[in-house]
Parts: sequence; C-alpha cells; structure tokens
Amino acid sequence: MFKFVVLLALVASALSASLSPAVDPEWEGFIVGGSTASAGQFPHQVSLRSSANAHFCGAFVINNRWVGSAAHCTIGRTVANTVSVVGTNSRTAGGVSHASARIVNHPSYSSATLANDISMVMAASTIAFTSLVQPITLGSATVGGGVSSTASGWGQTSHPGTAATNLQFLTKPTLTNADCRSRHSAANAARVFDNTICTFLRSGAGMCMGDSGGPLIAGGTVIGAVSWGIACAQGFPDVFARISSHRTWMINQM
Repeated sequence: MFKFVVLLALVASALSASLSPAVDPEWEGFIVGGSTASAGQFPHQVSLRSSANAHFCGAFVINNRWVGSAAHCTIGRTVANTVSVVGTNSRTAGGVSHASARIVNHPSYSSATLANDISMVMAASTIAFTSLVQPITLGSATVGGGVSSTASGWGQTSHPGTAATNLQFLTKPTLTNADCRSRHSAANAARVFDNTICTFLRSGAGMCMGDSGGPLIAGGTVIGAVSWGIACAQGFPDVFARISSHRTWMINQM
C-alpha cells in the first residue's frame, strides 16, 4: 500500500530491506497535476502490458523493433508475459500489440539502489510507423538544470485514486543533480547518480503510482526514463535514468 512517508520507487519487485527510508514497490510513475494528451501528441509512447493486457509500465519507441524502458519494470519478466502496445492514448483500448522477442536489462542495474535503471525490449514483429506511432531520438547531449521537459504516462492523477484511462502529460523543468540532491534527504540523495536526471515543478505536480519506464522528452529527444520518486507530488524531485549516459549501451544492444 502506498505510504506518504516512504520513498516510492518505481519497482516491479520488492527492493532491499536495507534501504532507508523503506522503498515501496507499488509506486509506478503516474502523473499528478498533468493534462490529457491529444491523439498523436506522443506517438513514441508505449504501454508495456502483461499477456492478460494489464498495463504495468511505460516505454518509448526507439526504432521499428526496439522500445526503451526502466530495468525495474522488466527485471524478472519473461518475453511471454511482456507485450508492447503502441499507437493509442488509452490504457484499456485500441493500439497495436507486439509480442516480445528479447528483454535486455542493463547489466549494472541494482535493485537495491535503482542505479542504471534502464532496459530495452525487442518486439517480435516490426513496429509500423503511422501518424500515431513514431520513434523518438535518444538524447545525446548532457542536459543541465532549467530545461523544459515533458513526462507522459497513465495512472493516478491523485492519491488515493484510480489509474487514468487516457494518457496524461506534465511539463516541468529539469534540475542540476546538485540541486536535486539538496532537495532530498541524505539517504535518497545518495540514489541520485551522475547518470540520472531530475525534474521538479511544485508540490502537487509530479509523478505518482503504472508508468515507470515512461519517457521524459525535451527538444524532440528522449532524455530520461521514469525511475523513482517520493509520491505523490509531495514536493520532492522525480528521478529518471539519464538517456545520454546510457545511449551508447542502448545502441549497442540493437
């Protein structure tokens, strides 16, 4: 159950009990204080679903065979129970489903600290590009603070609440990592690595509890994948895997 007083990491499996404060495995990156996306506004958006069509995480289209996500979303999952749905803003209807051929988690991913929280899923069939389905470029530039960025995903728009049926988005500025660390407790600041990127707008606007692994975009590129935060929008920065730091690894997997 969600707790306001604990770090809510976007995890699909229980994390190490040694972390302080405790990590809640149910915070999965929903958006509080966002807006409803229009059709085709985020054509790179992917819904990762189980074989029973249950949404569990977000992702983004890289090319016609690969999508990117967060390792905590895909660690321990099988290709038989991981489906990429593209071309829809609805969490429950529409879109094109692609079975998985491979799941590649970053070899240095840590479930204890969420370091290197990045993964890739290879579709078993070609992803056809349309006005509703398009790849997004992997960001190569190191993004500093004060850059306008947009996160998108499905989920609770308040807590307690229910997952949003339609895709939500929120535009917020990036922070320098030093600023991000200063806004977190010492224990949580230690999880803000050089290869992560943070965003913060205000209390009441941020990530919350099904879209971990979803994209953070700026300048037409994806610069982050939703990793962890203190839910929901309680006045602390949200943390993403920094794509520019992992770009070479991601390209090498393809």
